[in-house]
Amino acid sequence: MSAAEIGEFGWPLRPRPSVERRFDKPEQNWLPGHRGVDLAAVEGQVVSAAGAGIVVFAGEVAGKPVVSIDHSGGLRTTYEPVAARVTVGARVRRGEPIGTVVAGHEGCPVAACLHWGARREAGEHSRREYVDPLGLLHEVPIRLKPLRP
Repeated sequence: MSAAEIGEFGWPLRPRPSVERRFDKPEQNWLPGHRGVDLAAVEGQVVSAAGAGIVVFAGEVAGKPVVSIDHSGGLRTTYEPVAARVTVGARVRRGEPIGTVVAGHEGCPVAACLHWGARREAGEHSRREYVDPLGLLHEVPIRLKPLRP
């Protein structure tokens, strides 16, 4: 069974990738965990913005190329390792290319992985919170009906 995407967010890779490593929320932000999901990819594969927003970072963090996008409602998505095709301040639409996958993501069990992360920014009475980016996807199953009864 397949699924159709609806809602504000979609997969950052096409075709829909397999999830190689799932989200593992740390008990506290400074403790060990996996603050995103690792998606199977191919080196040089196009990475698209999961949702509409503004690019707030396109550069290197600890030697890894990273792109971060702020979305409405205080949500930020992050993509790594990604060679950026966008610059800080650019407005992007859901599905718009933002860069390409770079091989070498640590812990990736396949040739290349895209680490896709998401977090909600701190509000008036709360702190920054990492969220499972797969929870941003609203997919509905496609049901095929017979042509004849």
